[in-house]
Amino acid sequence: MIAAQTSERAFFATSAMLFAISAVLTIAGCASMSSMDAMPMPGGWTMSMTWMRMPGQSWGGAAASFILMWDLMMAAMMLPSLVPALQRYRQTVRARDGVQVERLTMLMGAGYFFVWTVFGLLVFPLGVTLAAVEMRWPALARVVPQAAGAIALVAGVFQFTPWKARQLARCREVLRHAHTGNAWRQGMCLGLHCCLSCTNLTAIQLVIGVMDLRAMVFVTAAITAERLVPASKLVAQAIGVIAIGAGLVLIV
Repeated sequence: MIAAQTSERAFFATSAMLFAISAVLTIAGCASMSSMDAMPMPGGWTMSMTWMRMPGQSWGGAAASFILMWDLMMAAMMLPSLVPALQRYRQTVRARDGVQVERLTMLMGAGYFFVWTVFGLLVFPLGVTLAAVEMRWPALARVVPQAAGAIALVAGVFQFTPWKARQLARCREVLRHAHTGNAWRQGMCLGLHCCLSCTNLTAIQLVIGVMDLRAMVFVTAAITAERLVPASKLVAQAIGVIAIGAGLVLIV
């Protein structure tokens, strides 16, 4: 009993340390990006240097830098909702087996963030391509603020759909069927359903600014609330109302 309590305290202490480190590095990265000269674009907005190569940097190096930044950002954003999930998994594993709890916890967490890393690998070339297109066609660049508002509005509408409710339910379903032998698979499964249910909220951050700290805080709070608050459906709909309102403001 004492060993289990000590293990749980160590788990929460480690989780808090990882969150603090990733949050500090993410904030530092946001500050660094904001200090760089963003590129003024037609339509009265500026393009982030996130999608640009630094002088002398290869595209491979730019992609690696983006993925490092992305993983740090995802750790800061997802740990608040992931830690309770990992705790429930640990309790299930300990009740059934009682050994290798730490290793299985790390495997599940690694599987979860592996899915988010793959998601980032898909986001980077898409962002680079869109940035290149916007720089090439000024007429398209002029409508980017309105397009961002439209995406935020659609993302808010998605909060009311059965698809969104189904993905949130599947996140909880994964947690109720914990096993001791497939921690990596369970982490990937949870990460996949989390990615799917967060796609619309992640899209809001991407169109407002991948390194925009205000968007990051909103999306983190929204993701955490709709997973941890008991009335998750009502919370998701309230988030949808806020997103729709923000989208309308951006369009207007």
